[in-house]
Amino acid sequence: MSIIGIEELPARLAGGRTLAGLDLGDKTIGVAVSDRGLSFAHPRPVILRRKFSLDAAQLLAQLEKDNVGAIVLGLPVNMDGSEGPRAQKSRAFARNMAALSDLPFVLWDERLSTVAAERTLIEMDFSRKKRAGKIDSAAAAFILQGALDRLQSLGRAGPD
Repeated sequence: MSIIGIEELPARLAGGRTLAGLDLGDKTIGVAVSDRGLSFAHPRPVILRRKFSLDAAQLLAQLEKDNVGAIVLGLPVNMDGSEGPRAQKSRAFARNMAALSDLPFVLWDERLSTVAAERTLIEMDFSRKKRAGKIDSAAAAFILQGALDRLQSLGRAGPD
């Protein structure tokens, strides 16, 4: 496993592999997976966090089922661009996954992804209780969609 730049993703996603997005919370891991065309992010059920080994096994099983070739991990950067304890937890999660999988990680600035996900769920008229169960996967979908949009723009930015 390695941490790679988004520019390196196309080579890792050959053969119809998909891209996953993760939003790490203290109690849950939000998961989203792209379509094979790498255009749209689709939320998956959250993983309730218990113990790292159990969480990792459940996550890896889901990623294998979805033919994932790489992971976009939300990096909770502070509004001033600095990294605090939550960003360090995300980096540690990626390092710990290295012992269990060869899937590369792209760290993606997730500022305001949860806020955007919350607004979208409110607009969709989800109750507070229903939003609580979906917010982390919705945030993962926002993180992943941002990366997918960036991949699309990189693909269009060919030589002149």
